[in-house]
Amino acid sequence: MENTVSMRAETGIEGGGAGGGGSTRPVMQRARGTARVSFALRDGQTRLEGLYQSGSAKIRLPKVYDGVPLAVLLNTSGGITGGDRLSYTGHLAAGTRAILTSQTAERAYRSSGGTGEVLNSLSAEDGAHLEWLPQELILFEASALSRKMEVRLEGSARFTGLEMVVLGRKAMGESVKTLSFRDQWRIWRNGRLAFADNLAIGPDTQMLDGIATAGGGCAFATFIDCGPDAESGLARARQCLEQITPEGGPLRGGVSAWNGQLVARFVSADSRSLRDGLITFLETCRQAPLPRLWSC
Repeated sequence: MENTVSMRAETGIEGGGAGGGGSTRPVMQRARGTARVSFALRDGQTRLEGLYQSGSAKIRLPKVYDGVPLAVLLNTSGGITGGDRLSYTGHLAAGTRAILTSQTAERAYRSSGGTGEVLNSLSAEDGAHLEWLPQELILFEASALSRKMEVRLEGSARFTGLEMVVLGRKAMGESVKTLSFRDQWRIWRNGRLAFADNLAIGPDTQMLDGIATAGGGCAFATFIDCGPDAESGLARARQCLEQITPEGGPLRGGVSAWNGQLVARFVSADSRSLRDGLITFLETCRQAPLPRLWSC
């Protein structure tokens, strides 16, 4: 098992020294982090196979006595800003099952220059079930973030994933007017592209006011269940959706299923309503409780 820690400080001064006529603009320190985790089947049980972590990207493995093995992703830099680079990788061997989640909400702060980048690479072999259930991403005013999700499935492997995005903290009186956010999903099964989704917001958030976008909402989410029998859960998902999105309420959503995948979209006027609705939806559709970290 590998477990290394390395940090590279990049704080300094650009330009010439005294009399050099150069710029004295500071070069800010940027976060770098890589974390990888893999699970294998031993004696009929899912067990940790490999763990690697460096920089500000960490993975914790709490003891789970009554459920699915859990890997908790952390960013010890406290958030993401322009120029940061983070990478998380998860792999499940054949027949295993595990949940990857986050310790708390991730935050993308105001960028002083450049774009923060996050790459999530997941893979699951035949018969495995990988669940990606992080808590929300909060985008603050003038943040700049590019995020990519790559999932590779083999045989009958299943992927259940969620991403929730919140613009600022409404309860704190914050509003987000400008930002740059790019979010890309790609899911392959047996080497063939099965699902592709691109989201781009910026340089301002006015585009979210339209009825065809977010209708003025400040919190939204995408849920996908990709597996051989994913479409069989459509009726249950729609029934739950009707319960959590009453007419005139702050939360709206829709769900569809096709070609072995079920996809739901949500948008809300506030993050609390979105989170509460998602908890009910996830536990209903998955027929299992969420990781306890979601209750902290």
